[in-house]
Amino acid sequence: MPHINVLSKEISELIAAGEVIERPSSVIKELVENSIDSGAKHITVEIKNGGVTYMRVTDDGCGISYDEVPTAFLRHATSKVASKNDLNNIYTLGFRGEALASVAAVSRVELMTKQQNEELGTLYTIEGSNEKSHEKIGCPDGTTIIIRDLFYNVPARAKFMKKDVTEANAVSHIVQKITLSHPEIAFRLIRDNRTEFNSAGDGELFSAIYAVYGRDFSRDMVPVDYEYQGVRVHGYAIKPLYSRKNRAFQNFFVNGRYVRSALCSYALENAFENMIMTGKFPACVLMIELSAADLDVNIHPAKAEVRFTDEKRVSNAVYFAVKNGLVSSGLIYEIEMPQHKDWSDHSKENEGYDQQMILTPVSDIKKAEESLQSSSPGFSRETHEILQKPAEIQPVYTAPEPAQKPQHEFRNSGISPILNGVNIIADEEDDNEPDITEEDTAPVSVPEPVKPEIPAPVEGFQFINSSSFSRTAPPEEPVPVIAAEPQKDEFSGLRVIGEAFKMYVICECDNKIIIIDKHAAHERIIFEKLRSRNCRQYSQKLLTGVKVLLTSEERDVMQSNVELLADLGFEFDFTKPPCVIATAVPTFIMELEMEKIICEVAENLRLHKQNPQSGELDDILHTVACKSAIKAGDKNSPEEMLALAQQVCGDERIRHCPHGRPVMFTMTKSNLDHQFRRT
Repeated sequence: MPHINVLSKEISELIAAGEVIERPSSVIKELVENSIDSGAKHITVEIKNGGVTYMRVTDDGCGISYDEVPTAFLRHATSKVASKNDLNNIYTLGFRGEALASVAAVSRVELMTKQQNEELGTLYTIEGSNEKSHEKIGCPDGTTIIIRDLFYNVPARAKFMKKDVTEANAVSHIVQKITLSHPEIAFRLIRDNRTEFNSAGDGELFSAIYAVYGRDFSRDMVPVDYEYQGVRVHGYAIKPLYSRKNRAFQNFFVNGRYVRSALCSYALENAFENMIMTGKFPACVLMIELSAADLDVNIHPAKAEVRFTDEKRVSNAVYFAVKNGLVSSGLIYEIEMPQHKDWSDHSKENEGYDQQMILTPVSDIKKAEESLQSSSPGFSRETHEILQKPAEIQPVYTAPEPAQKPQHEFRNSGISPILNGVNIIADEEDDNEPDITEEDTAPVSVPEPVKPEIPAPVEGFQFINSSSFSRTAPPEEPVPVIAAEPQKDEFSGLRVIGEAFKMYVICECDNKIIIIDKHAAHERIIFEKLRSRNCRQYSQKLLTGVKVLLTSEERDVMQSNVELLADLGFEFDFTKPPCVIATAVPTFIMELEMEKIICEVAENLRLHKQNPQSGELDDILHTVACKSAIKAGDKNSPEEMLALAQQVCGDERIRHCPHGRPVMFTMTKSNLDHQFRRT
């Protein structure tokens, strides 16, 4: 058996450093967090060669006294924790006392620091955990730390460094996240002697988002602010139409600390359900604030993850915050027209365009024309006269009307699409309407760490909560309200002025034009009716019941929600435990795997999911709504189009079809005036 040896200080510090320092971005993260904890208002980060050879972090924080500088580089030296009780109330970012010690173990460090009440500052150099100098110098208030030659004494780690541009991008990513989490601090990132971005430090989160992601991204965000059972969630979420192709733009900050959280990501995407295109992901910058005693921030070496004591409460808070923000914002998109550029104006406004243009003097053009005429004797007098004549306006060619398409019999579900008492024809199919395939309607695969427990809001949203299982006891907590009431005054003067391509209803209201996709709008209206637990009319009795084996908990919760299941179109016989027998089901699932759907409905009820319907059943409702809605090309009377427009404008939920396509766009009068050069 080999002998057991105690590792030397040098080896143990290198091993410990490897747990905290993985690459240059890890160093920047630790140092910037220390600068934030020092109370700095301005922080500058500079890197060269991806940070491998040079990194500098400068702040105007409180600084470190001359006598305490060497102590700051000892392992487990910190000013944030004094007793074990402090571990339960951690609000600072760096608290374990390992950052400076780990950085100093694998690089050459130079530190300049000065406190406000000191006459002179301190210069301290350390290489590979070995002190080189400690002296007093003149320097400004705050701290500047320079890191050179990262992993110079750990070749095994250095060879795993990636290209300079890759490491620099990782540093930029870290600084961006920290900038978003602290909008009250002005950040500056310098990359290879070039400033990459500046933040204002004015305390406005929107300003930080603008500085990091730019104008287009920040313009597409809606504000979010909500508090639920002691958990406050505020920030911004993106509009569904401008969702992203991955989750890279999902930013969650817990008490000012950026974290990766599958729990929050799932709650966010759950709030965007039936509002986002398949294969797209929502983006956000959300600040989650709760008591430090309700989370554990010390479960990850780099503090990139946290653990919540009550995950359902946090998940509910994120869900309701985003849902309220989306519904209350209206989600009415405005058509963007390109601004006209006057190329004859050579002012500073057109300076960028002029640099790209090759301007030819008029005299040169005339010389070229004379040369062309003199060198082209083949032109006859008739040809010359034709060239000199003004162009005649040719008649516009009009394509012949397409042949009348045969009408197809609708055999799906027999649902009669009715809007406000107006019966709209839904028999004709349109070849231009895209077919909705299983791939289009398949739900996006996301992690499901916790299913949020959603209390019942008002009107159109009927969710399940703990009171659904005990009908006599009132809910302990106040019911969160989702803002579903429309601002009807905004569309009080709505009138239909026409229809384009037998597909888009054009309306006028106040000083704007509203364009509505009649198929997408009607599809969403029918889908909301089907999801509103009003499926009793589609319930079909079964000659032979479907027997399904459930757990005792699932069986009990289904028996406690008989009325709700009846609203979904289901009826069950509970006389033969541990099985339940489905005696009636909705007609539109009779050709599907009913056992699988019933099991998923039972599981969702057990988990208090806000939508107890199965994912497959939700997809079926998508299809039923799509097939039942009016089609592009259908002929509708002005009264029918007005009824549709009034219902769309009067209901904040009808802004996207179930597949995520927008329902309506607006165009302002001022925009049209600008296009026609009236302004």
